[in-house]
Amino acid sequence: MKRAGRHLAAMLAGTLLVGGCGLPDVAGLPLPGGAPSGDGYHVTAEFADVLDLVPQAAVKVDDVTVGSVEKISLSGWTARVRLRIARDVRLPANATAAVRQTSLLGEKYVALDPPATEPPRGRLTDGAVVPLARTRRAAEVEEVLVALGMLLNGGGLAQLKTINEELAKALDGREPEAKDALHQLDTFVGGLDQQKADIVRAVDSLDRLTGQLSRQRDVIGTALGSLAPGLTVLEDQREQLTLALTALGELGRVGTQVVDQSRDDTLASLRAVQPILEQLVKAGDALPKSLDFMLTFPFPPNITGAIVGDFVNLGATADLDAPTILSNLLVATAPAGPAPAATGGAQPGKSNPGTGGKSPTKPPVTTPPLPGVLPLPCLPVGGVLPPGWQPPSGCDLPKGCTLLPPGSVAPPGSLLPPGGIVPPGTVFPPGTVLPPGTALSPGCLLPPATGAVTGRQGGLPDVLGGGLLP
Repeated sequence: MKRAGRHLAAMLAGTLLVGGCGLPDVAGLPLPGGAPSGDGYHVTAEFADVLDLVPQAAVKVDDVTVGSVEKISLSGWTARVRLRIARDVRLPANATAAVRQTSLLGEKYVALDPPATEPPRGRLTDGAVVPLARTRRAAEVEEVLVALGMLLNGGGLAQLKTINEELAKALDGREPEAKDALHQLDTFVGGLDQQKADIVRAVDSLDRLTGQLSRQRDVIGTALGSLAPGLTVLEDQREQLTLALTALGELGRVGTQVVDQSRDDTLASLRAVQPILEQLVKAGDALPKSLDFMLTFPFPPNITGAIVGDFVNLGATADLDAPTILSNLLVATAPAGPAPAATGGAQPGKSNPGTGGKSPTKPPVTTPPLPGVLPLPCLPVGGVLPPGWQPPSGCDLPKGCTLLPPGSVAPPGSLLPPGGIVPPGTVFPPGTVLPPGTALSPGCLLPPATGAVTGRQGGLPDVLGGGLLP
């Protein structure tokens, strides 16, 4: 007993001696836990639970001590741990911190690691804070033992034995089928993994759809409530609807028989109608116009505006312009075909001894000059003017009248005959054919007829001298 008391006193004295000496200075001597001495920088880590972590605990990177815990404080429900790290230790700005244990019953320390879910970036500097989202703690031995006790006592371990035995009985003799099922399951899971993005997109779309439906719940409820009367009516008329559908099916069957039996006759009728339809298509707009004119034949369709009671107001316009009348007579009586050439041409099979085997030259057809408002009678009627054509001698075109070759710039007011055929209203006789693309300058156009009546009187010399124009 005395020896035990002496040992106890020695232990107490040693304890008091250590307490009186105190801890070494962190700037000079090594720190507890093996932390290096010297200059360093400070980092604050936030933890939801620091377990039994104490000041002067080690700070490690890859199980190498690089600093120590200087201070542990509380900010609300969050523990703030101030760490002192050696100056030469470089860590990324998004580093993570965790409270771990050296062994099963060892001391706690703070482990700093690079991020596992994202690439490192930046650098951890003095005064930096590792937020709560990047910190965690390891499981305690007590927690592991409690979980193991729950599993062994009431966690269903006996049920696992029963499940294992029944599963062995079910798979006995069916190993190939089970293996094939596992292969198919692996293929199915692989397909799901490949379509992960599509599945996530579909789930997001379904979430948006359900959100829209949730916001329109009242409208959907009103719509469903409005369907109730209609469903009631359909329920009351179920028998009639059934009979109608049955009758419609019978009608379809009879219609099919009719179509099958009359198919040949129908096709023959359609073939017979085809020529009529083709002629109607060729008629185009002429058919509806003729039907419109048929109702008022022999008068035009606008005759209805002139009917007053049992009278019809009719009006007539007569163009008594003498130059126009003479021009029309000249064109009507002129011979068709190109104008005879000045030198003539040899006719096959005929010769003239007096001219050295050539046919005699026929003089050009000339007519007395008419007023300047008529087409020139000396020009060919109904002929084709070759490229580079020049009027014959004694037949002068009006001043400013030229034939513009194809591709030239036509001045304003020029006329490009459609199809190369000269229309009425020019110095050339109507029907004269020009090379395609040839245009008539404004000087080749005749002044338009106004149809005005002056009411002047005169004799035949006045008519031949220019009509009854003022």
